[in-house]
Parts: sequence; C-alpha cells; structure tokens
Amino acid sequence: MSKYTSFPEPVEEQNPFQDPAVTQHSSTDPGYATLDLYNPFDNTPAQPPPYEATPPSGPPAPVKTPPEPRNYGSYNSQPAVNATTSDLLRRQEELEKKAQELERRERELQSQSLGPGASRQNNWPPLPSFCPVGPCFYQDIDVEISQRFQRTVTTMYYFWMFCSATLLFNLISSFANFCVDPSGGGVGLGLSILWVLLYTPCSFVCWYRPVYKAFRSDSSFNFFIFFFVFFAQVCVFVIMTIGIPGWGYSGWIVSLASLRSNKGVGVIMIINAIFFTGQTAMGVIMLKKIHSLYRQTDASFQKAQAEFASGVMSNQAVRQAAASAAQGAFTAPR
Repeated sequence: MSKYTSFPEPVEEQNPFQDPAVTQHSSTDPGYATLDLYNPFDNTPAQPPPYEATPPSGPPAPVKTPPEPRNYGSYNSQPAVNATTSDLLRRQEELEKKAQELERRERELQSQSLGPGASRQNNWPPLPSFCPVGPCFYQDIDVEISQRFQRTVTTMYYFWMFCSATLLFNLISSFANFCVDPSGGGVGLGLSILWVLLYTPCSFVCWYRPVYKAFRSDSSFNFFIFFFVFFAQVCVFVIMTIGIPGWGYSGWIVSLASLRSNKGVGVIMIINAIFFTGQTAMGVIMLKKIHSLYRQTDASFQKAQAEFASGVMSNQAVRQAAASAAQGAFTAPR
C-alpha cells in the first residue's frame, strides 16, 4: 500500500529565466531592446532602425477583387416588380378600351345629331340607288353595339348570311335532283324555293334583329323574343339536317338515297347535308353563348314585361284604339 501513498521526492527548482530561449536575448545583445535599457526621460531616444522590406518568397499573392454589392431588399422584390408591371399593363388596356368606347359614343352622337325632327337614314339592305325599293333598317355594329358584344353580334350576322347561303345551295341541289328524277323531285324543288323566299327575310326579322336590338339597348323583351324564335329555328335546323323526303331539304336521308341513283347529284346533296349539320351545330353553340351573356346582364322577365307594357302604351295606334274603346263604353246607353 505504501507505493500508492508515498509522495515523489522533491526536485531542485529550475529558474525560468535561465531558459536558453530567454538568455539568448540578454541585455548584452544591442539589437534587442529590454526594459533595463529603456529610459522614458531620455530626450534623445534612439531612432528605430529603418524598415527594410524583404521581398516575399514564392509566387505573388492574387489580387482580390471587391465583391459585387448585394441586394439586401425584400425577398419578394422581383415578384413585386412583375405584379406592378402587370397592373400597369392592365390599367393601360382598360384605358384604351374606355377611349375606344368614348370614340364610339362620339361617333354615335355625331350620327344622331341630324337636326330636330330628323332620323337616321336606313342603310340595310345595301341596295343600289336605281332600285325602286330603299333600305328598311339602320344597322351599324361599330356605332350602336357596345365593344363587349360587337364580336357576338357580328358572328350572328355572318351566321344569318351562312344560313341564307345554305338555303340557296339547297335550292341548287334540289334542282339537280329534279333534273335526274322529275317525278319525285318536283315537290322538293317547289318547297326549296318556298324556304328560300320565306326563311331568309323572316330569320333576319325574327331572330337577328331582336338579338341586335337586345345588345344595343340591353332589352330584356328582345332577348326573350330571340330565345323563343331562335330555339324554334334550331329545331328546324335539325329537321333540315335529317332530310325527310318530300320536305324540300337535302339532308342526310335524301342525300344517301340520291347517291344510289346518281352519284353526281348524291355528292352535291351530301355537301348540302354537311352544311346543314354545321349550321345546326353553330346554332346550338350561339344559343348557349348568348344565353350565358344574357345571364351576365341585368335583364329579367319582370323587366321584359315592363318594356312590353311601355312599348304597347307608347304605340299611337294602340292608344287611339284604347281611347276610342273607353269613349264608346262611356257614351253607351245604360
């Protein structure tokens, strides 16, 4: 146990100032200053030896270029700039639309300023000057229709023209069928002539003019007239596409039957059936589109009733008839 409890023998203490690393810088060395040689009251202190730069050994150190300044702004600065740019573009587009709308209104006011008691001159249909019959309607989509609905009204106008051209082509195909089969194609030819003469003006008056006036003055009454008549017109388009024999329509049934007897006439009638199919599809698309636009406006059934009542009471003939009826009832003997 003694070997674990015994203390080591004391050794001779060493003087730290006798270390060779310290003694080599003694006061005898004139090149190394010590505190013993320093006199703070000496007026003529020794000047330090001049500095001699020693050239560094090895390759020169590379010159460091200052780093580029960093952007210490917000993290969302770039998206904010993009959002501001898009906002400015949107406002510019709105201002351009308002400017176009004001220009359209100005043209409309200029066209309306014809003098007291004057009205606009009708310009549709565009008939030549030597024709004894003049235009019946005034139509200017760029002036009377709002820019928001100009494309829809223009599409409906061209759709009406396409329907008229399809009926005219139906007349040609029915005439070709009559030339091949005079006994069976006579009825179809006569009805095709009737449909051209009947549908072309009636479709313009009954569903194109109501939709034109509905978008022109936001008329609920004209919207309801258009929906009622145009839905019936789409049903007629479906009958035209089917092509029931003896009805005067060169639809699919009549076209396929004519293709068996004469291929040339059958091809012409099949082209007409394709036109009827496209006409039906376009009619359904435009009916749905105008109905969606109608729901975005403030039109309603109550507003249509009010417009109908005000229109009827503003009619001079109706007012005179009502006044004469009331006068007759008042003066009738009792």
